[in-house]
Amino acid sequence: MRHNKKNNHLGRKTAHRSAMLSNMASSLIMHKRIFTTVPKAKELRKYVEPLITKSKEDTTHSRREVFSKLQNKVAVTELFQTVSQKVGDRPGGYTRIIKTGFRLGDNASMCFIELVDFNENMLGEGKAAKKTRTRRSRRKASDAAAAAPVAEAPKAKAKTREEAEKNAEEEAVKVEETPTAETGQDVPVVDESADTDVVPEVEAKTDKEKAAAKQEAKEEKIAASVEAKAKESNPDTDKKVPLPRDNA
Repeated sequence: MRHNKKNNHLGRKTAHRSAMLSNMASSLIMHKRIFTTVPKAKELRKYVEPLITKSKEDTTHSRREVFSKLQNKVAVTELFQTVSQKVGDRPGGYTRIIKTGFRLGDNASMCFIELVDFNENMLGEGKAAKKTRTRRSRRKASDAAAAAPVAEAPKAKAKTREEAEKNAEEEAVKVEETPTAETGQDVPVVDESADTDVVPEVEAKTDKEKAAAKQEAKEEKIAASVEAKAKESNPDTDKKVPLPRDNA
């Protein structure tokens, strides 16, 4: 039968256990966080939270009751001046226990116990979480509105491709024939804006014409250089110097 087994005695006598919890409570009030084992932290939570509740009423009687437990004037002053102002609106639950793993020597479960209202990081995360909830609701509406045009985009692209292919085929079929001024022959006119290939015969003719034009330009340069040399050698005479093409 486990009668009167509610409290954990922590393997200590009454005087030793009360002194240990008193010192731990004073350290928690002064430093706002302490590292210890999980069983000690659970017993300390039951010991210190009633003292924090008494500190909400700043009277001589409550100060004397807290001092009888803590036996530390500095801790009592810190509790009534600083901690009580932070936890004034909180109806209990002043501490938080977070487990940190196991101790290497004896494998004891370790944790840290802290005052909830003095952890600025945790308070900041709670505020940020509320803001993100409102942002998520706004994002859902914007995502739903943006999803409609995105779904229609591939269809529009497919239509434009089909239209471009049809236009290219029509332009390839429509080839206008116009007479040239020199030869009077009909030469097919190809639209440059279309993506169709040029007729190979037209390409061959244009290459021959380009080659002939280059040859004529070379002959003219040679003739000009020969005439210039002749004038320099015989400035008084107007005799014509035979050109290479005349001899040919």
